[in-house]
Amino acid sequence: MTFEHVRLPGAGTPLLLLHGTGGDEHDLLPLRDHLAPGAPVLSPRGRVSENGANRFFRRLAEGVLDEDDLRARVDELADFVLGVDAGPWVAAGFSNGANTASALLFRRPEVLSAAVLLAAMVPFRDGPGSVDLTGKRVAVSNGRRDPLVSAAETATLVAQLRGCGAEVEEFPHDGGHGIDAAVLPELKAFLDR
Repeated sequence: MTFEHVRLPGAGTPLLLLHGTGGDEHDLLPLRDHLAPGAPVLSPRGRVSENGANRFFRRLAEGVLDEDDLRARVDELADFVLGVDAGPWVAAGFSNGANTASALLFRRPEVLSAAVLLAAMVPFRDGPGSVDLTGKRVAVSNGRRDPLVSAAETATLVAQLRGCGAEVEEFPHDGGHGIDAAVLPELKAFLDR
């Protein structure tokens, strides 16, 4: 299984960039300079098309994830990433990509050492099951005015991650469903610790 992707050389822990709905493998490349300057990068393009918009997995409706498809697509992505480099990877995902990153943590924790989740939802409504995320570090940065992700949903995601043993820090912002540039230095500091 292969993905259209961009791969950038560098030094340090490799960064896995996962775009949001309608994005592509180029969208999040600028995040490298903010989060991990000079790090190696793998940025794949989601293989699902929703009315012409790239996604990493299907959804049943706005805000309703196709969890069966998510599981299958995350396994494909994990196999691809591990085939490129065994890592450990730090994922940085926005929206659909953030949901993919958290699903990777829950289903294939061996792929990631850490994750930065930007505008993230709960990937699995019934919870992640029994997975040990001890030693994994996760930053969650959701907007307080996000029309797609409520404060309660953010709290549920954080609780699920912590319940599995992950070290989670929250970096909320006052915006909506987006990436707040003002939070990026804090996220870099989180990764540098």
